[in-house]
Amino acid sequence: MLVTARPPSVLLAGFGVTPPSDILGAVDLIAAAYGGRSTVLSVVEVPEDRSLSEGALVVRRRRTLLRKLEQLRHSERLVPEVHTSHSLEEGIRDAAQEMAAELLVLRWKSPPAVRHATDRLIVEPPCDLAVIKPGDPRPIKRVLVPARGGPHALLALRLAESIAAQNDAVLTLLHVHSADAEGARSGDDDSFFRVVRDHVTYHNVRLLQVESPSVLTALVDEAQNQDLVVMGSAARDERSSFLLGEIPETIMGKVDAMVVIVKTQEPVTAEMFGLSVETLAPLEHRSISEAVDRWFAENTFHSHEFRNLRYLVDLKERKGKTISVVLPTLNEEKTVGKILTTIKRDLVERCPLIDELIVIDSDSEDNTVEICTALGVQVFKHSEILTHYGSHAGKGEALWKSLYITRGDLVAWIDSDISGFHPKFVYGLLGPLLSESRIGFVKGFYRRPLRLGGQLLTTGGGRVTELTARPLFNLFYPELSGLVQPLAGEMAGRREVLESIPFFTGYGVETGLLIDILDRFGIGSIAQADLEFRVHRNQSLLSLSKMAFAIIQVVIKRLGDRDRIELMHELSTSMKLIHYSPTELFLEVKEIRELERPPIRTLPDYCSRFGLPEPVVSTQPA
Repeated sequence: MLVTARPPSVLLAGFGVTPPSDILGAVDLIAAAYGGRSTVLSVVEVPEDRSLSEGALVVRRRRTLLRKLEQLRHSERLVPEVHTSHSLEEGIRDAAQEMAAELLVLRWKSPPAVRHATDRLIVEPPCDLAVIKPGDPRPIKRVLVPARGGPHALLALRLAESIAAQNDAVLTLLHVHSADAEGARSGDDDSFFRVVRDHVTYHNVRLLQVESPSVLTALVDEAQNQDLVVMGSAARDERSSFLLGEIPETIMGKVDAMVVIVKTQEPVTAEMFGLSVETLAPLEHRSISEAVDRWFAENTFHSHEFRNLRYLVDLKERKGKTISVVLPTLNEEKTVGKILTTIKRDLVERCPLIDELIVIDSDSEDNTVEICTALGVQVFKHSEILTHYGSHAGKGEALWKSLYITRGDLVAWIDSDISGFHPKFVYGLLGPLLSESRIGFVKGFYRRPLRLGGQLLTTGGGRVTELTARPLFNLFYPELSGLVQPLAGEMAGRREVLESIPFFTGYGVETGLLIDILDRFGIGSIAQADLEFRVHRNQSLLSLSKMAFAIIQVVIKRLGDRDRIELMHELSTSMKLIHYSPTELFLEVKEIRELERPPIRTLPDYCSRFGLPEPVVSTQPA
């Protein structure tokens, strides 16, 4: 098990499919001592000759299984996480590296199916290590640390002292010496008292020195009177079957109390296992293709995972989060009323998941505004927000300004042209943000039918996605190539992420958000959620052509910014649209310019509204 927090971090791993309750209790104890949260890591192994993306459905089932565990559902410190890898050992090492884990926790005598991997991790841990034997459940009121020196003794002392302080327990420091070794005894005593003087600050400490012909017998006798024993690993003879040393493992086997054996990190010697250096290479040195496959498996969620709305509300309240949902509108009188009615009924009144529901309108000319107002939903016109910075046409402009008028810690944007709207379009996006602290931005995806004439085909929608956006991502931003529908209008993010990145004002807003979040926060902060099925108004080919042109502008601009090269002397913003039918044939010149708004966090107005420090340099928006 790897327990992680930022900072500090702890990781629990190597328990098979799901961790037993006794090991979770032990890890929760250690996480409290570390003052952070613990990551309960489950690794889905995919055969070496298969793509990691093929583990996506197993990851989803494993994730659901972990969330159902009572101790994980009701613990603030234990956070489940599922990774994919071609081997258990490799998956745990990668997780420890990515999370900058300070402590890896494994169970003593792991299940046979994982024993080989955990044994290798014990011999060569990727970070500091704690091996736990849970023992009989009991309150922790007596903690024992055998003080014998050695390279791992200080880690044992610090962990034991912290656990004792957390539980107001008596901390016993035990030093055993042999009666027939006077010289060694004197040196050991000096070392023992020096460690106590230099490193122990806890008030409730008991110093115990025992003279005995058998160190092991004395340790076992005293350990039987304790609730928890923490000790350092002993030096290991390569021919020995005791990975942690004979005395520590004997104590584990003989004592009923919980025992924790710790070991500080040591340099990995790949040759010990007949491995090449490449086998244990960090993730960033492996192919981007494999990294994307793994991301797809681990960061692809399904709305069904979060249909227990009471659970989401509980998560929201425990984490102290507020949620805003925003509908950008432009002439959506046919659909917006049903969407708002559904959200209010199911996610505000019946189950208080949503704290703020607003509409931001782009000067609709139909009855959109009147319908929203009649439903009691507050409507803002984006042209009337932050007017001293000007106003531009486009959905991206509305989304950018919605950050100023909303208050939620999490912000979800939902398109207002959806037919047959279901609440999963909202909770499917919010679920990953509430349940996974590592995720900062979520995109929706779905099957999109295409209406041709009077016939509704089950697939074929998302033409700009497949013909423009995804090919460009595969060419220039391959880390984003696993996104099913990067242009989906249904998306949600953490305010601290959204307020820190620029927004393009038009069709290219989704593309720009993904590229900028990738560059600033990494692909691991982005997730996608399967919302199953979406019916909406299909646009004409001319409209889609304008959208594609805007998206290409954004990608080229970001390529220029990233590579610090000027791809063209002047990027063209004029597009010639071809009108061709039996009765007409002409070119229409359309000006399509993707303007860019700066991170809204750089506006003094925004900082003042949210009580944030003024930006050092005030950026004037485009």
